[in-house]
Amino acid sequence: ELTAFLGYDPYARNGWNTGNSRNGAYFRKVDTQFGPIEVQVPRDRNGQFHHHTLPDYKQHSDILESLIIMLSKGVTTREIADLIEKMYGSHYSPAQV
Repeated sequence: ELTAFLGYDPYARNGWNTGNSRNGAYFRKVDTQFGPIEVQVPRDRNGQFHHHTLPDYKQHSDILESLIIMLSKGVTTREIADLIEKMYGSHYSPAQV
């Protein structure tokens, strides 16, 4: 989401001196029906980026469960675990998924 928001890939030269850039990430704890998880959320220098999957200040999420349900139709648990790790930085084994 941050790449689409900023309009350039990480470490791309065309992003230099654009007035806004990546500024690391922070971790949020979110309670789900399966227990608490820690999600890595990227941020930008100007503070204009807002994560759409997990709204600001929300501590309970049904969105993640619905995402997993949608993806689980025809997708292996290993692929879902890899996708969650890429999107949120949280590692889940295929057995946990």
